[in-house]
Amino acid sequence: MKAIRTVLACIRKADQMYNLINHGDKIMIGLSGGKDSVALTYALSLYQKFSHTDFVIQPVMLDLGFPDFNPYEMNKFCESLGLKLLVVDNTDVYRILQIQQKDKEHLPCSICSRMKKASMNKIAKELGFNKVSFAHHADDAIETYMMNTLFGGRVASFAPKMHLERADITFIRPLIHVRESDIIKLVKEENLPVLASTCPANMHTRREDMKNLLKDIYKKWPVAKDNLLTMLSNYEKEDIWGKEICYQVNQDGLTLKPVTTPMDMMNVLNIRNIVFVGEQNCPYDIEVVPEEEKEAKHFLIYYKDTPVGTVRYREMGDRTFKLERFAVLKEYRGKGYGKDAFLFLVSKIEENYNPCTIYFNAQYQLFDYYKAMGFTPEGETFYEANIKHIKMVKKA
Repeated sequence: MKAIRTVLACIRKADQMYNLINHGDKIMIGLSGGKDSVALTYALSLYQKFSHTDFVIQPVMLDLGFPDFNPYEMNKFCESLGLKLLVVDNTDVYRILQIQQKDKEHLPCSICSRMKKASMNKIAKELGFNKVSFAHHADDAIETYMMNTLFGGRVASFAPKMHLERADITFIRPLIHVRESDIIKLVKEENLPVLASTCPANMHTRREDMKNLLKDIYKKWPVAKDNLLTMLSNYEKEDIWGKEICYQVNQDGLTLKPVTTPMDMMNVLNIRNIVFVGEQNCPYDIEVVPEEEKEAKHFLIYYKDTPVGTVRYREMGDRTFKLERFAVLKEYRGKGYGKDAFLFLVSKIEENYNPCTIYFNAQYQLFDYYKAMGFTPEGETFYEANIKHIKMVKKA
C-alpha cells in the first residue's frame, strides 16, 4: 500500500477518535521544513478534499534566527499545493536560547518548544485561526512518554488535542497514529522537499537517545511497538497507583486525597456548594471559575470513608503557591480536621518545593485561626464576594 493511503487512514482515525477537525475550522500548520511537518501539510491538503469537512489550512514557518534559515523550498512546496506560506520573524528565539544555554551541552529544547508554541498561538489569535496543528507523530508520543517516565517520574505524554482556555486556541496533532517509518516512506514516494535542520542541537538530544533505546526494545520484543502505542489510549486497562493515593494525616482516620477522578471532583464541588454558595451566599459563577479549576491541584479531606472538606492550590510562578477554596462541612468543624489537613498540605508543598512562598486570601473573621498556623498578614483588608478578606503569607 502506498504510504499516503496509510497516513490519510491514520489521520481519519485520529480525527474521528479525538474530534480534531470540524466544519468551519481555520487551522494553522506549523511548518518547519522537516519531514514530519512537510508530510502533515501535504496530507492535510489532501484530507481537505475527501474528508467531507469544510475547513481551511494555513502553513506558517517561523524564522527562529538559527543560521542558514532559507524558506525558498517551502515557499515552492506550498505553492504546489495551492497554499501560500506565511513566514514570521521570530529571530529573538535563537538569541534567548543562547543566553539560556549557559554551560549546558546544547540549546535547551524545552524552552525552544514552549517559545515556538507561544509564537504560533499568538499568530493564530491575531489572524483569526481557532486551531494550530503540529506534526508530532505516534513515535514522538511514545518517546515523550518514555522521557517523562525515566527522567520526569510521571506517566504522561502530549495529548492529541488540547484547548487553551485563555487564548481560546486548540492545538491538534493529526499524525498522532502515524508511524515515523510511514512518514519517511511518504516523503520518498511523493518526492516531498525536506530541509536539513538548522538547529545546532539536532541529533544530540535526549529524544535521540530514546529513539535508539526504543529501536533496541523493538528489535528484542517486536510486539512492544504496537503495545506501547495502544497503551497511550487504553483507558479501559489503566491501572496505576496515583488514583489510590490517600495521604495519612493522622492515625485516627484523617486523610488527604488528591482529586483524580470525576467522582472526586463531584465531591469537591458539592462541599464547596454547601459551604460557599449555600452558607455564605457566594454567587456560583464567582465560586466556580472553569479556567482556575483546571489549573488547580484539588484535594479532598476525608475522615475515615467520608469526604468532609476540600482545599486546592495553584502554582502562581516563581515558586509561589496560592491556597484556595478551603472548606469543611459544618458537622465536622471544631474537631481539628480542617486545620490538620490544611497544615499537612502546607508541609507537603514546603517539602516538595522548598524554598517557596505560600499564601491565601483568608476570611478576616478567621484571622487569628490562620495566624496560629504560622501565617502572617500582608497588605490591607479587601472584599471578595462581599466578604472581608486579608492576604496571609508563609515563607519556607
